[in-house]
Amino acid sequence: MSSLTPDLTRATATLEKNGYLNIPTEPGLDFAAEIQKLKKEKNAVILAHYYQDGPIQDIADYVGDSLGLSQQAEQTEADVIVFAGVHFMAETAKMLNPSKKVLLPDLKAGCSLADSCPPHLFRKYKEKYNDHTVVSYINCTAELKTLTDICCTSTNAVQIIESIPKDQPIIFAPDINLGKYLVKKTGRDMKLWNGSCMVHEIFSDEKITKLMASNPSAKLIAHPECEPQLLERADYIGSTSGLLRYTKEQTSVKTFVVATEAGIIHQMIKGRPDAEFIPAPPDNTCACNECPHMKRNTMKKLYLSMKYELPEIILPEWIIKEGTSCIDRMLEVSAKAGL
Repeated sequence: MSSLTPDLTRATATLEKNGYLNIPTEPGLDFAAEIQKLKKEKNAVILAHYYQDGPIQDIADYVGDSLGLSQQAEQTEADVIVFAGVHFMAETAKMLNPSKKVLLPDLKAGCSLADSCPPHLFRKYKEKYNDHTVVSYINCTAELKTLTDICCTSTNAVQIIESIPKDQPIIFAPDINLGKYLVKKTGRDMKLWNGSCMVHEIFSDEKITKLMASNPSAKLIAHPECEPQLLERADYIGSTSGLLRYTKEQTSVKTFVVATEAGIIHQMIKGRPDAEFIPAPPDNTCACNECPHMKRNTMKKLYLSMKYELPEIILPEWIIKEGTSCIDRMLEVSAKAGL
């Protein structure tokens, strides 16, 4: 089941019918130069996640994790926000900037984690625990945010949980792995929705064991969306920004095995050109440590999106009205915590 809203689904169908993504461009066109021109002409800002391809990260005005991207989206003075990420990120930017135009280069850039928590099913689940506060990982649909009391990211999740009174029961959705990590980290007994990210559940324990044995001085670093057995053996657990910070600070470490989406290694190499970064291997021979949704965005699609100001993120007014408060609460707690 797709996590695209009906409006986005209709927009996607229209674009496919009209062949928007197949518009030819001049042979040898310098996409980077053209994108720079379009940014100035349209007063546009490009926000990119760490999991995007290197050229997109390099041309973006800001590259960051979900918290940093949300903060940038809230603060921007640009007229057009171009989100090089996946659709829940662009939806969040639109909710924070309802009067601005928000573009996503490929509307099919979805999220397996967001898909794992359909709002209509979660609504029924929530009804069983109607006295619970709902904390949702920001990696969820805009509609799920309307059923959420406060959002979190992997950067601020501990602070968000700890901001809720200890006697207040909590539902945590949609990532069960992050939820289990938070239960262990905070000591809170939470109801956990059984959702997950396909990229962070594909890593092979056996292959990682062999890899670490052949690289005894390497440090295994992991995102908290990974499964508990991998987190138990990790030398460091952190959000994407946390992982980057750790690799920069641990200057005596020359080899890191990275258990998260491999796109982040582009920034790690920039920060530590003297170190080696090895993507944690998946349990098969495919490139499953790369998110196929994140990789749907390309420089050509970014250029076309900015040139034609499509595809645009359109959200129903009721979703913006009912869903934005949980993001605002998250940003307030983050600011108080100095994040």
